[in-house]
Amino acid sequence: MTSTGNILSIPFRRTHNLLLSDAIKEYISTKYDQHPDTFARDLEIIDQLRKDAVTSLEPHASGVRKLQQYAAQLVWMGGKFPVDIGADFTWYPALGYHTTQAHTENNLRFELVNVLFNLAAMYSQIAISSNRATSDGLKSAAANFCSAAGVIAYLKTDIIPELRSSPPEDMDHLTLESLEHLMLAQAQECFWQKAVKDGLKDQSIAKLAAKVSDLYSEAGDWALKSDSVSSEWIHHINAKHHHFAAAAQYRAACDCLEKNKYGEEIARLRDSLNCINEALKEARYVNKAVLSDLNGLKTRVAEYLKRAEKDNDTIYLLPEPAKSELKILDRASMVASRVPKEVSHSQEMLGDRGELGKPLFAKLVPYSVHVAASIYADRRDKLVNNSIIAELEALTLKAHELLSSLNLPGSLQALEKPLGLPPGLASHAQEIRQANGVHRLQSTIADTEKLKTNNRGLYQEGVDLLRQEAGEDEAARRKYGTHQWKRAAGQDAVPKLYAQVNDIDRYLKQAENSDGLVKNRVRENESLIRLLGGTDRDLEDFVPSSRRATVTPKVEREVNILRATVNEVSRIESRRRKKIEVLRQKAKEDDVNSELLREAGRLERASPMQPLVASQFESFFDERLQKYDIDEADVKRDASEQQRLMQRVTDANTAFQSAKRGDVSSKEREQALQNLENAYMAYKEILRNLDTGRKFWNDLSAITTRFRDECRNFVYTRRSEAQAQEADLADAMAGLRIQQVNNSNLLNQKAAQQHTAPPARMIQQQEPLAAPQPQRPAASRVDSQPGVKVWQEGMPIVFGGAPGAGAAPQKAVDGRWDPSGGVRFR
Repeated sequence: MTSTGNILSIPFRRTHNLLLSDAIKEYISTKYDQHPDTFARDLEIIDQLRKDAVTSLEPHASGVRKLQQYAAQLVWMGGKFPVDIGADFTWYPALGYHTTQAHTENNLRFELVNVLFNLAAMYSQIAISSNRATSDGLKSAAANFCSAAGVIAYLKTDIIPELRSSPPEDMDHLTLESLEHLMLAQAQECFWQKAVKDGLKDQSIAKLAAKVSDLYSEAGDWALKSDSVSSEWIHHINAKHHHFAAAAQYRAACDCLEKNKYGEEIARLRDSLNCINEALKEARYVNKAVLSDLNGLKTRVAEYLKRAEKDNDTIYLLPEPAKSELKILDRASMVASRVPKEVSHSQEMLGDRGELGKPLFAKLVPYSVHVAASIYADRRDKLVNNSIIAELEALTLKAHELLSSLNLPGSLQALEKPLGLPPGLASHAQEIRQANGVHRLQSTIADTEKLKTNNRGLYQEGVDLLRQEAGEDEAARRKYGTHQWKRAAGQDAVPKLYAQVNDIDRYLKQAENSDGLVKNRVRENESLIRLLGGTDRDLEDFVPSSRRATVTPKVEREVNILRATVNEVSRIESRRRKKIEVLRQKAKEDDVNSELLREAGRLERASPMQPLVASQFESFFDERLQKYDIDEADVKRDASEQQRLMQRVTDANTAFQSAKRGDVSSKEREQALQNLENAYMAYKEILRNLDTGRKFWNDLSAITTRFRDECRNFVYTRRSEAQAQEADLADAMAGLRIQQVNNSNLLNQKAAQQHTAPPARMIQQQEPLAAPQPQRPAASRVDSQPGVKVWQEGMPIVFGGAPGAGAAPQKAVDGRWDPSGGVRFR
């Protein structure tokens, strides 16, 4: 933290050079289906923007714009890329006692936090570089201090909560609160200084000064709780707090003098002087400018107090109220944290002609949009195929089943054309011949079998890999024990991957059952389909001729009615086929990408810091799929219309059978024609089922391939982990063996020393010592030295007598100690 004169500015955080384009390029190449070279210009611009922003360390308006532009692009990119894009951003703290310890994170939002912090620092440094000797300079300084406070407040409330990691040490909540209040205090101080310069009333100046003191007080309270605010700064803030408390009371005293409140004037001057003295306790810690301001104010207040006391004592004689009786000064706040629009609404200022430049990577389709497009396509296809086309085909099949149960159109054809082949049957046969009939069915089945075998092989390969990994993991667990081999089993490590084993196996079994049903259907109808695909002669031989029956007017009338209703069924079926083709074309042309991109842009602008996820497009999907509501309504109308028509067919057939009752001449021909008609319908149904099955197996191959690849990657990773863990265990065991060998050698050496012959001194010490025996000396025993007695039991304790050979024995005493004899020891 730096200071110029009597105010403080926030220093810049510093960083290393970094090519952000490298990480972006790598991410685009691996996560998107667009080539990074498409965005070559954008990659150059983002690197230049970062370079300009992090090197703008001089207080100038151009630096503000550079920081704002880079910050706006970082916010925009937060919706395009994940926060952990792969770039390690390194920044050094600006505050506190650890400004040389770098903080590195792979986090786009961490970069944004640091850039915005530097923007606040830029505003503060521009403020202190303003010419505060002029009114315009003071206004500019106050505005920049308010902008600095606003950026800090925006950091605190909007950016850091979304950081996804712990904030840097000097950007915790306590430090940011202190910074914000400091910037506001200094902005308010500029307004106070301007009021003094403009000569406003003392009462107004006092209100401004009181608010300055309050803001410095709040800044100091937060600073004391922060670990990143230096003691020098805390002393500065405390001195300024007391300084402006004194200035407020001084101006209030001047107002009292003007209003003839002489006693209150003295009380406020005295309180002002006390506040100055409190501030001067910080004299050894603050700079000369602050100290000069305090001493100047003290001199003026002391002179005013001396004059006021003299005047009151000699002239006014008014009592001086106690401090507790003084009215608390009013406050006049002129400042507030103002977030620049270039920060709070930066995304609205990005555009081709935007003030902050055009948004970079605008043509890059976010991965979530790709996922959303895939989800929409799946949902659309499911709606079209399952809810509309499948229902239409089911209606057609239901109509054919009813006709077949009524032996139609065979009974009509036999009556209308008793000889040769009916035109309808001939056209069916021609269609099957052109499609190569049974050969087409068999080749399609063979292709499906290849797809099925390939899918089963991919699935089995993945399952085998998982089994191998599970076996290797279990073998290592048995080898090292569960207390050393502590990693989770594969099934617990990747439960989603193991869940796919059962899911894919279920898909395979269901598909194989469906294929089996289709094959049975082919076998049941193969002979007749071959016949239809053969020559007309073979068909004529198969269909017996009947004699031409006499058709009465009643029978003819009923035949015409029945033929009309059957033809109506054919027309509905033809119209339905065309409707299905149109619907499939409509779904094919339903390109949602352009609208998805517009919707993604709207969502990004609404929540620029929130990465897009596919679930955010749900309402868009619902609205978009409403275009198929009319087709679903058509299905219901078709079903209702067909129901009425089939009732008419049933009634017409009943009347027809009643009219020709008793005529059995064409019974065999009717049955043969109906069997061929049924075989043709079975052929069409089998083709549809085979196409559906082939599409299913093609789609499943993508799932099984991805499953196999995920298994490969998982097994490779697990084996690498196992090798590393085994190497660690081997090193640990090798160290343990070395330690055991060393311990064994030491024990052997010690044992060898114990078996060797010890020194003589040790031998003596090893000899057993005789237990001491208590003895009492004989009463007649005397010392070997003449004249020296040895104490015996029953004798008194005697002190005195210097030792010496041949010394005369001392006279016996009564045994009590004589102080004049001193204490003597032998």
